Amino acid sequence: MNLFRTLSVALAALARTKTRSLLTVLGVIIGVGAVIAMVSIGEGAKARVAKTFEAMGTSTLVVSSGSSSSGGVRGGAGSQPTLTWDDLAAIQQLPEVAWAAPQLRTSAQIVGDDGNWQTTVYGTTPEWFEIRDWAAAAGDVLAAADVSASRKVAVLGATVAANLFGDEDPLDRTIRIGKVPFVVVGVLAAKGTSPSGQDNDDVVLVPASTFGSKLSGGTGKYLAGQILVAAAAPDRTAAATEAIAEALRARHRLRDGADDDFGVRDLTAIAAARAESTETITSLLAGVALVSLIVGGIGIMNIMLVSVTERTREIGLRLAVGARPRDIMLQFLVEAITLSVLGGLVGVAAGVGAARYMAAQFDFPLLIRGDVVALAVGVSAGIGVVFGLYPARKAARLDPITALRFE
Repeated sequence: MNLFRTLSVALAALARTKTRSLLTVLGVIIGVGAVIAMVSIGEGAKARVAKTFEAMGTSTLVVSSGSSSSGGVRGGAGSQPTLTWDDLAAIQQLPEVAWAAPQLRTSAQIVGDDGNWQTTVYGTTPEWFEIRDWAAAAGDVLAAADVSASRKVAVLGATVAANLFGDEDPLDRTIRIGKVPFVVVGVLAAKGTSPSGQDNDDVVLVPASTFGSKLSGGTGKYLAGQILVAAAAPDRTAAATEAIAEALRARHRLRDGADDDFGVRDLTAIAAARAESTETITSLLAGVALVSLIVGGIGIMNIMLVSVTERTREIGLRLAVGARPRDIMLQFLVEAITLSVLGGLVGVAAGVGAARYMAAQFDFPLLIRGDVVALAVGVSAGIGVVFGLYPARKAARLDPITALRFE
């Protein structure tokens, strides 16, 4: 019997018991579908995390005030400003640092000609845009002259521009931040949302000097915010972190063994750690889903054993009229493989559908890996071989005379 004829007979046998066949491969469908969905969602989550940290700029470090102490009691991190403007200047001079910029922050109501919008306002310098790798889609970003002259100019994020001006051109229009008028000089290119759902484009940027004098009641000695830093090269973030820590400890005159009164975070390292944890969780979930494949394989073996028992007389008749044992074995093995492969294909379709739904719900990019799909189908075929081999061999070893007498 050729392979095509064997496959036709196997499909005909499965078609006679459609409901039983479907229930048999349910474990395979669930297992393959879960693997495809979990891996696709995991890859999408990793891509979104990478995109978010890429939006923060490559090789980015964040320097913030640490905890203060009074009477032997330490306050929470950032409870009191410990960074100064001189600290910023010192960081800018380090050879391990390409750029450094202040990031002063407040929340404010922005009023335009056609409406108002509650958003986050940052006070910074031109270096901030280099660190964040963020260009203007229209107009310009802040210039050094804007900072030195404390000009009342503003650069809008795409979300703020859309909510205040709609389709109109916001350039050279006047907005009010609190009660202070600012002229719009630029609109930033859209960056999208972060993994936490925060809109990166819902921001307004003004010169740090203007922020201090008009929006926060003066600059003073201390820098009431964070310092964003770009390392001189992507592979020098660790060296830059160490250099910044050494410089600040020396400037703040911290004794050996004393806790830092500042913090330095490496966003690249954080992104790598998050990607690794996401990959680990995805692998664990995929491993759990593989258990369903094994359960499905056991179900296939059980139903094939039942099929051998039900078709004992048929097997005996075929052996009696000239069928070879290997033909019988091949037929039942092909039935098991066909059953598991069909379950795998349905599982792939279900997994892709589930991944599409989850990606749409959580705003993840949909990444279906072809190698994972091929591996899942291959594993399901392997399940058919492994768990179909015993029933097939049992059928092939039946004695024709005994089989024909079976009731």
